[in-house]
Amino acid sequence: MDHDRPIFLQIAELIENSIIDGSLVEEAQVPSTNELAAFHRINPATAAKGVNQLVSEGTLYKRRGIGMFVAGGARARLRERRRERFAEQYVEPLLAEARKLGIGHDELMKMIDSFGAVVGRDLG
Repeated sequence: MDHDRPIFLQIAELIENSIIDGSLVEEAQVPSTNELAAFHRINPATAAKGVNQLVSEGTLYKRRGIGMFVAGGARARLRERRRERFAEQYVEPLLAEARKLGIGHDELMKMIDSFGAVVGRDLG
């Protein structure tokens, strides 16, 4: 856990990450707040706050007496939201810095391609 960010937000993000990477598929049951609390050694109310945030966003839904489940379309919605944040947090500052340094489009694309080759991954 990151001590600089509220724990309930980190719990919500962990569940979101599991949905995005496919570990938790639509209609799958998510761990209970007690399971999350025990695993992360946190207060169950804190875990519940993170889960309830996802419920209020429509990412999870509750089946009374059974537990929380991943809502239909949750993965697509999360990916779209994260893509928007990605552009704001990373792409816009990258382009601003490239402009300051006089790095043109072609040079920037070469840098990105060469970095991808270094880490052994293709973004496409």
